[in-house]
Amino acid sequence: MTWEASLSLTYRRVSARTTCARRHCGPLLVQKALYPEGPRVCHSIVVHPPGGIAGGDCLSIDVGCEAGAHALVTTPAATKWYKAAGAPSAQTVRLTVSGALEWLPQEAIVFDAAEVDAQTTIALAAGGATIGWDMVVLARAAMGERFAHGSLQQTIRFYEHGRLQWLERVRLAGGDALLGSPVGLRGARAFGCLWAYGPRWQEAELEALRAPAATPALTLLAPRLLVARALADTAAALRAAFEALWLRLRPLVFEGLAPLRPRIWAT
Repeated sequence: MTWEASLSLTYRRVSARTTCARRHCGPLLVQKALYPEGPRVCHSIVVHPPGGIAGGDCLSIDVGCEAGAHALVTTPAATKWYKAAGAPSAQTVRLTVSGALEWLPQEAIVFDAAEVDAQTTIALAAGGATIGWDMVVLARAAMGERFAHGSLQQTIRFYEHGRLQWLERVRLAGGDALLGSPVGLRGARAFGCLWAYGPRWQEAELEALRAPAATPALTLLAPRLLVARALADTAAALRAAFEALWLRLRPLVFEGLAPLRPRIWAT
């Protein structure tokens, strides 16, 4: 049995509070709005009850954050892309930001023989600010598994005021030479990218962000668009590197907002 599921989230500011209107179809939902930082920031946890994406499944997530609203969206655990069994699976994420949005899902684990098509589009309107990331882990190391079969297609598009500013494409086949190549993943099992769109980045800020030795590689792609990329041997190492960078970026992107890890990450 395959699943088609969709989730639509719209965040808007009502008085001093960010509210969340949600609509879903199939097994993809947000249970309730959380406010661990007070009414300004609405935290949401996207839940996929089947626990993983199987061959033939198709998921669609739309998030809109209106001017004046601030939302942080995450997941309770890693997303699992299961063996395809002859049918590819897909996930489409669309983020439309006029306010402030943090898109911070936990990592995606691509099982051996999975057939994955993952698409993410971020559209920034005037006045919008965002931090987000995408983390991928190839196969289950604890099970002695390698990504020897299947495929991963991943595309990230970032638009600023309707103009494409960044296009990131990953095309990997199971057992591909790129997995171990010095110009590919260099044998790393985990890889990902983080984006931050906020102030007009100054060179002094970039130098300070790059200072810690463990910081992912940072690239300034546009005056307000910063992208970080990293490789790691484990999901935990990749997540730790991106979390540490996010904690330092958050006050810069969101006007002094103190860093606060979502409680679900500790469970």
